[in-house]
Parts: sequence; structure tokens; C-alpha cells
Amino acid sequence: MRELLGRISALDPEAGEAVKVIAYFDSLAGSGVEPLVRGAAILTGVPAGFVDRSRGLALRVTPDGRVERAASDPDPSWCSVPVRASGGVLWLERSGEPGPVEAMVLERASAALRAHLELTSPVAGSRTALTEVLVDARVSEAVRVRAARRLGIADRARVRAVAVPDEAARVVSDPEPPVRGSERAGVGPVVGVEGLPASWEDAQRALRFTAEGTGTDPGPRVVRAEGLGGLLLLADAVTRGTAPVADVLSLEEVGREGVALLESLEAVSASPSLRAAAAALGVHHSTLQEGVERAERVLGWSVRDVPGRLRLQVALALRRLHRNA
Repeated sequence: MRELLGRISALDPEAGEAVKVIAYFDSLAGSGVEPLVRGAAILTGVPAGFVDRSRGLALRVTPDGRVERAASDPDPSWCSVPVRASGGVLWLERSGEPGPVEAMVLERASAALRAHLELTSPVAGSRTALTEVLVDARVSEAVRVRAARRLGIADRARVRAVAVPDEAARVVSDPEPPVRGSERAGVGPVVGVEGLPASWEDAQRALRFTAEGTGTDPGPRVVRAEGLGGLLLLADAVTRGTAPVADVLSLEEVGREGVALLESLEAVSASPSLRAAAAALGVHHSTLQEGVERAERVLGWSVRDVPGRLRLQVALALRRLHRNA
């Protein structure tokens, strides 16, 4: 580790300092509130403090490690970051925007504090908070394992993260069903406890490929990240504000012609033939044929050969990504 730090520091001093901060707070995993706040003060060379009135916690630590137990709330001009929804705040007694090292210290220290507080919370029903610890990439592996144990998840268990709209992360054991009823969900790959942050990221990407399954938003309500493969990269390329490509605009024009046409195109994209698509829709083959011909005139390309169907599949996926940006 020391050799790696030396190489990184020689190439990029700021990156080297950031890696040192990460390694420092990872080494303090599970050590408690005071060592974490002391670490923030020592690494930045300015006093650091933490207050969480809901738990009766208030302390201030100077750069030489001296601890004061009667800290007041931070000055609004100081660099600070919230730690818990109840109102916990970690701060550095430095005004203005934090520099790269200070920002990294605040990020890593606040993540470690939150994880520690959730793991030691006496409040029942903190399953959601513990699950957030499991999928937080900033939390050390040791803390993640402790959170998993509190949730009844064995160290060597195979689990996956699940993302659903407007809810916190879920973690389910394999092969437990990842969704309930007809809800929309993105399902991350099966991993060990240590891999849950990556599974959660992929689950969130997969969620963006889901649809309501209606005429205006046809498509699958549940999407598994493993089934997307390289298409997952599209989720990173299409963000809020990204301009839609011409094929997506053409699909929107098809939707204005009639929602049944969009449903027809979705069925065609997911079926090996037009007859199979017609069967999936519950319509006669000739009826689907007529609808596809209308849609093709708007699109400007045929969807009945392999290249055209692939182009359609990508266009539909991009449309869902824009709708779920």
C-alpha cells in the first residue's frame, strides 16, 4: 500500500492525498465517533466537530487531538456536511469552499460516521438505514459486513440489490424473488456482501430501462442488469439534458400517430417474428402487419430484418432512458 501511495503521489500529488484519506478512514472502520472526528482534524490541520442532538453527541477536536465535549453548532460559513437525517453535522472550522483534501475528508468521515451511527443505533426498525450502509461504496468492507450481520445476512451469502422508483435500496438473498407484484424494478447481479455497492449501481441503471407497460410507455416492468450486458453503458451516456437522437424522435412521432403502434413496435422488437409478435399482442397477423407498415413509414426504416430490428431495440431502449432520466 505504501508503495502504491508513493507511485500515485509522484504522478498526481492531489490524487495521492485523496488515496491517503480513503485508506486512513477505512482503517478507522468501527472505531467510534471520536477517532473519526479526530482524524478529520488531524488530516486537515484545522479543528473539526460533530453534533447530533438526537443522540446527545457533541464534540470538537483540535488538530493536536485535544477533545472538547461541549461543542456548539457550527458557524454557517464553515465547511460542513450533514451526516444523519436527524440533524447530525460534521464540520471543519474553515470558511469558504473546501479544497480537494478537505472535501475528501468530509466525504469519507461523514460516510464512516453515518455507518457507525446506524450500526449502533438503538432504534428499532432501522432496516432501511442498514441497507443503505450495505450499498454505500464509501463505507469500508468491515462496516458493510457488520451491517449485513445485523440484518441477518451471512458473511458468505449471495445477495443482490434491487432498485424501485421512489424507494430506498433493497437487498434480497438469491434466489429470493426480487420484486413484489407488478412494481417496476431494476435488479442488480448476484454478488457477495462486499459487491453490493456495484450491484446497486447496476440495479439503478437497469431501473432506467424499465417501462410502465402501457400504450404510451410499452416495455418490461422488471429488468435484470445481467440481461442488458453492454447496453448498461447507455445509461451512463443518456442523462438529464442529453438531446435525443433522431430515432428516438421518430418513435415519439409514431406515438403521436397512435399508442397501439408503439405497442406493436415493442412486441416486434421482443419477438422472433411478426406472427409471434401478433400472438403476444393477441391480434391477427394481418392487423399487426398493417400497423407495422404505418410505423415504418414514420420511422423511415424497416423493422422486419435483423439490422432494422436491432436499430429498433436500441431506439426503444434509448427512449426509456430519456423517460427515466
